[in-house]
Amino acid sequence: MLRVLCLLRPWRPLRARGCASDGAVGGSEIQVRALAGPDQGITEILMNRPSARNALGNVFVSELLESLAQLREDWQVRVLLFRSGVKGVFCAGADLKEREQMSEAEVGVFVQRLRGLMNDIASSAIMGLIETTRGLLPGAGGTQRLPRCLGVALAKELIFTGRRLSGTEAHALGLVNHAVAQNEEGDAAYQRARALAQEILPQAPIAVRLGKVAIDRGMEVDIASGMAIEGMCYAQNIPTRDRLEGMAAFREKRPPKFVGK
Repeated sequence: MLRVLCLLRPWRPLRARGCASDGAVGGSEIQVRALAGPDQGITEILMNRPSARNALGNVFVSELLESLAQLREDWQVRVLLFRSGVKGVFCAGADLKEREQMSEAEVGVFVQRLRGLMNDIASSAIMGLIETTRGLLPGAGGTQRLPRCLGVALAKELIFTGRRLSGTEAHALGLVNHAVAQNEEGDAAYQRARALAQEILPQAPIAVRLGKVAIDRGMEVDIASGMAIEGMCYAQNIPTRDRLEGMAAFREKRPPKFVGK
């Protein structure tokens, strides 16, 4: 069983400004916490809407978008983890009860914001698949991301049937990177994610960030254009202190000490 020793800071809410809320009982639906000690640089986002199984409602999405906007400006954050505060649930997908009360215009605006959110967190399209069982198209990017992950034929099968997948099935299809057996505490997936975050944490922050840009942008274009994007990202990495530190550490046979500059 995986055990991780770290210092924890308190959860803190990041409330969305200027929006009415049905809110989670006892506080914000989205909270953040920066880890300390050896895990400094890892920040966790806690999704805490137990009344709706973390469904993507107006307040939930507004608070999550605001928290991401604030964290994007925080250069101390190297790895971001999404964590559920609702036992046995990560995110139930769209809040269809709330959606039912919206006008057509309000639905259009909300789905546009939701699509932007999914792009921000590079979410798997599987989150929106269950909508097809309730007469809806997965409009937050599911029809575009899923074919790119699984191919057109299998994406159509899953979207047309609205089939729900277990973690093991999602792993077998390649929709998720890891599937782990549950532990006694019920947080095996979180512990696996934390372990992965700890692998990323000591890497050069600028190289990781530029690698993400090259992959994400390159997947949107043809291979030749993708190579050009990679070249531009690589060029930005060449003059960094971290690149020189990595080369020096390799030569001196010691662990590198990256500073993100």
